[in-house]
Amino acid sequence: MNIELTVADWAAWAPGLHTAEEWQAWSRAPFSPRGEGTPALSEVPAMQRRRIDRLGRMAIQTAYWCQRAEAAGIPFVFASRHGDVACSVELLGSLSRHESLSPTGFGLSVHNAIAALYSIVRGERGNYLALAAGAATPAAAMVEATGLISDGAPEMLVVVYDAALPTVYEDFRDEADPFHAWCWRLAAPGAAGRRMRLSCGAARGEPPATPVEIPRSLDVLRFFLQAEPELRQRVDAVDWTWRCLPA
Repeated sequence: MNIELTVADWAAWAPGLHTAEEWQAWSRAPFSPRGEGTPALSEVPAMQRRRIDRLGRMAIQTAYWCQRAEAAGIPFVFASRHGDVACSVELLGSLSRHESLSPTGFGLSVHNAIAALYSIVRGERGNYLALAAGAATPAAAMVEATGLISDGAPEMLVVVYDAALPTVYEDFRDEADPFHAWCWRLAAPGAAGRRMRLSCGAARGEPPATPVEIPRSLDVLRFFLQAEPELRQRVDAVDWTWRCLPA
């Protein structure tokens, strides 16, 4: 499989990393972001903003920064490996204690909740979806987005975001898991922007070295910001290869 992407714009947010300049500096010496910060998300009215938790604010903030104000109705993909799993664990704890579940908490625990909140606060009525594909989540999001562009969408918004796993899942953690979110605005082939190719195939040879200090999702962003020729990631016996193409 080979698909081509054109990234027309990007945005990212993590604790201590807010501006494009900060992210460019990070990409030259990457580290796992740490801290307790939360985006201001001033674009959203206070009454609606109160319903959005920290992870949702991160994802929605990058989407607001990346989506042009006049570009209403474009499809978007919200992609997260784990989603707001801490909220789900809290609900399960309530069940184990025979307590009533919070309707708001339950509504925000489902995987498409953040995408739905974004569509509500912006008044979007177009196509959106939420997905999780393990460590290959960023790649799966690009496959979905490229399919929608092939079906005629002039642009796509792809938001990749994740949060730290609760300690109860410590034994299942296989990579760093800092709070982070980034967004790419993808355009149809031929539009202005950075051209990229994503391919996948059966794993061959030695597995590529993976940075232990950042998750694969942030490694994709690092690769993009540095405009490196190639990034190969192995997930479940499949090699996903990202390439930056000549302008």
